Amino acid sequence: MVVEADVRMTLNYILDSSRAKFGDNPAIGMALERALTYNEFHQNVMALACRLQKEGVKKGDRLAILAENSHNWGTAYFAIVRLGAIAVPILPDLPESDVRHILNEMEVKILFTTTRQIDKIYELRKELVGPVITLDEQTAKQTVINVIGFGDLLEQATDDLKALDEAPDFPVVEENDIASILYTSGTSGYSKAVMLSHKNLTSNAYSSSRLKEIPVGSVFLSILPMSHTYEFTLGFILPLLSGARVAYAGKTPTPAILQKLCKVEKPNFIFAVPLVLEKIYKKRVLPQIENSKLLNIACKTNFGRKLVYKKIGQKLLEFFGGNLQFMGIGGAALNPEVEDFLHDAEFPFLIGYGLTEAAPLLAGGPFGDATIAPGSTGKPLFGVEVKIVDPDPVTGVGEILATGPNVMKGYYGDQEATDEVLSSDGWLATGDLGFVDEEGNLHVRGRSKNVIVMANGENVYPEAIEHKINCFPLVVESLVLESGGQLEAWVYPDYELIDEETKGKGRGERREFIETRLEEMRNQLNTQLSSASRIARVFERREPFIKTATHKIKRYLYSEGTSLL
Repeated sequence: MVVEADVRMTLNYILDSSRAKFGDNPAIGMALERALTYNEFHQNVMALACRLQKEGVKKGDRLAILAENSHNWGTAYFAIVRLGAIAVPILPDLPESDVRHILNEMEVKILFTTTRQIDKIYELRKELVGPVITLDEQTAKQTVINVIGFGDLLEQATDDLKALDEAPDFPVVEENDIASILYTSGTSGYSKAVMLSHKNLTSNAYSSSRLKEIPVGSVFLSILPMSHTYEFTLGFILPLLSGARVAYAGKTPTPAILQKLCKVEKPNFIFAVPLVLEKIYKKRVLPQIENSKLLNIACKTNFGRKLVYKKIGQKLLEFFGGNLQFMGIGGAALNPEVEDFLHDAEFPFLIGYGLTEAAPLLAGGPFGDATIAPGSTGKPLFGVEVKIVDPDPVTGVGEILATGPNVMKGYYGDQEATDEVLSSDGWLATGDLGFVDEEGNLHVRGRSKNVIVMANGENVYPEAIEHKINCFPLVVESLVLESGGQLEAWVYPDYELIDEETKGKGRGERREFIETRLEEMRNQLNTQLSSASRIARVFERREPFIKTATHKIKRYLYSEGTSLL
């Protein structure tokens, strides 16, 4: 008896079924430009897949995408997996050394990139065995690397597809086949190559579709890199299976550009990292209140604050185009003060929790659930189980473990690291600490590797202190570390604010101003902390911290013994 391969949980099935259901509806394109329809997108994918097959790409081969977001990025990805090959998305902000490491380790057959990224691969011209294809349509003459323009390639591929007498003969792709190998951009050490199957990704997208109804024709504005699982699954696969349209902002937009895009596109759905809303809160919301005596007085009462925040919330919705139904916030922890504001402002948002190894979402929502506790990440996603191991008998905080169809196959070429985090029965050790409340909400307290144990035995979560520090107007970002049994805070200040406050003053006066304000901040902060958590010293850092794609500080770079200056 021949058992037919199960393809219903493959990315290819999602694209085929969406094309059948939504054919002439707009599917994917750059913001402010005409979008490709589902029919057009599907045809481009099939044509490119035929061309890749002609180039010798076989099932299991690895092809990399090093590029900024675009509809061509999506076309390249789906063409790769159509053949059962493996896509290796690379974050476009990675430095040259990391790019070279990934391309060498993966031994990629073909590289899709953009002219902006070409400099990073000059030194690899001998190792790149296949063609380099530029997704941004540019075919600028290269003296070192010969590139193929995507537009010309797709035109030839489309002609070849139309000339075929029968449907192209592609390999059967099954749900457990590897679709992507993604390199983590973690906060606690070197990147690992995460192997995600078709089912890992599709199951997470299907489960995420239960968080909030997505009407056909909805508009998703994509502002995060597709090469990160957060945006890939929730901002790319989810809208495609729902019959929505994805509009790409290109590179990460500034608030001014974001507002312009939203005014035209009027998006219904956006997935963002906390930094987007935290910037808007600190730069636009707080100044409105601080500069108005009336609003200041009103915000001193619970009723008045909610009234003021609701008015500001309406303006915030207008900022995002006026049609926003839902904003997903994830990739890093949201500042509790900003979360409280969003609740009072009646802004339509959900906080999610996940990691690359879970493709990525583990918990979040569902939208409209009144039992979601502030400060939590909501309920585990449909099909996902979460448990807490070795909980503290008093707080209930322990390590978060999760299992489900979205949990990775393992780390490429590293069985030892795989065994450390993935049990034989499929439970993933996240490395995060948290607890589950009586309503089933997951509360994440921080990374287990980041916890600081003080002399009195108290566990200090530095992320919680950093959230408090980051609420001060003077602070852009901060990092709390232990040194000699005491806590220190390193602060990257808002130099624009400092320039305004010290206009016309000399360098010495400016230095005194910064030192005085930081010390005032330290004293005020310590009144909000337990005795064991108080900050002994605050230092100015004169450049931003190095961060991951979702704007989490890479803490391991600033461990004891590493200079922060």
